[in-house]
Amino acid sequence: MNSTHHLQEWNHATGTMMHRTVNILSTELQPQKLSKNVLVQPAVATPCTSHLFDSLKQCDAKHDGFSEQRRRKPISVFSAKRMRGAGLWQLGQSITRRLAQSDKKTVARRYFASEAELKKTVLYDFHVAHGGKMVPFAGWSMPIQYKDSIMDSTVNCRQNGSLFDVSHMCGLSLKGKDCVPFLEKLVIADVAGLAPGAGTLTVFTNEKGGAIDDSVITKVKDDHIYLVVNAGCRDKDLAHIEEHMKAFKAKGGDVSWHIHDERSLLALQGPLAAPTLQHLTKEDLSKIYFGDFDILDINGAHCFLTRTGYTGEDGFEISVPSENAVDLAKAILEKSEGKVRLTGLGARDSLRLEAGLCLYGNDMEQHVTPVEAGLTWAIGKRRRAEGGFLGAEVILKQLESGPPVRRVGFFSSGPPPRSHSEVQDDKGKSIGEVTSGGFSPCLKKNIAMGYVKSGSHKAGTKVKIVIRGKAYDGVVTKMPFVPTKYYKPA
Repeated sequence: MNSTHHLQEWNHATGTMMHRTVNILSTELQPQKLSKNVLVQPAVATPCTSHLFDSLKQCDAKHDGFSEQRRRKPISVFSAKRMRGAGLWQLGQSITRRLAQSDKKTVARRYFASEAELKKTVLYDFHVAHGGKMVPFAGWSMPIQYKDSIMDSTVNCRQNGSLFDVSHMCGLSLKGKDCVPFLEKLVIADVAGLAPGAGTLTVFTNEKGGAIDDSVITKVKDDHIYLVVNAGCRDKDLAHIEEHMKAFKAKGGDVSWHIHDERSLLALQGPLAAPTLQHLTKEDLSKIYFGDFDILDINGAHCFLTRTGYTGEDGFEISVPSENAVDLAKAILEKSEGKVRLTGLGARDSLRLEAGLCLYGNDMEQHVTPVEAGLTWAIGKRRRAEGGFLGAEVILKQLESGPPVRRVGFFSSGPPPRSHSEVQDDKGKSIGEVTSGGFSPCLKKNIAMGYVKSGSHKAGTKVKIVIRGKAYDGVVTKMPFVPTKYYKPA
């Protein structure tokens, strides 16, 4: 389905909201060529992707509760006068200028750069050859979508499968006999309690209990931890780890690290992920469950395989030597007989939202604790008793007495909610704000997540969500919005 047909269908499905968005962003422009390799589409903010651009300023947001400062008009795709007639690249540059005007020059440089300054994964030419529409994201040139619409790509992932290039994310290994106690000073997980080959989602915390980043960590062996951190937080995360590692080693601790820049990272997601990948390895994938890790040969390459993902579907993240990444991507697409499709950041974002998963910088920031973010389950039982991680005093107190705010899901009427949309109670009093929102391609309705004051967080609570000055009916709901399909033991 071409983009024009997709836009018409979307208008029909969402009515006046999309009509207004189209008028604001002037979608009659033709795609623009910046070079022979970079195609820039007109700046169309579709319901499932517009808040993706709000997130590009992640990792540097400041907290002021639910104050007026935080509810000011965000840096977003709806800045019509500046962005009318602009493509995605120009959109990024406009946001850069506004960030710089707000004394955020560092984050501006981090997220948007000239075409020549953008980093490219080893699959860049492969993306372009397959119709990938490349946009700047976290300092990288990444595909936001391919020939399929974002809606179609989202649905296809849940019905068949998707292959994502997530090589912009940072994989690293911690090694040494003390790597586990070292990491436990920085994260909330019970790392020592993980069996070799098992992993979990965790959160790096600061001294105030806020989230520095979230990460999937795996205990490869007792003296080897493998983890992946977000691309936009790479510099900050690595500096944080290095600072504490120096202090730890100065006291005699045995730990070192290796950043896997020699590897690329592919995410294969959806019901066809396992049967497709099984064609490319002799290992029995049915014995690898959700969260498990293994080192094995896939398509002749020595890979790190984790059964995990960011979609709510069954699937894998595959760390492959970069020289083998393109061949592996080709083999996966071939073995699926075209049913697994290349998928970009746009659909990846709508998939994670449907799965109720946090996007760091939108749904979790340095002022948000894991308890407030609804990640209490990620705090190991032993860690709740012993603490020993940064910010433990704040976090354990919240576990005991409850947090002041809580992350919840919403269904809503009217236009899809966006990041920073105000949430009110039924009397019009401000009780929180949306952090991510959009139109669900799978549910065909508006969904969102955000934070509300404790006491207003129970499922079924009626709320108002303010969008461009008008309040629309909403209701608090449990997440995930779409049931997860993780592969677990029977």
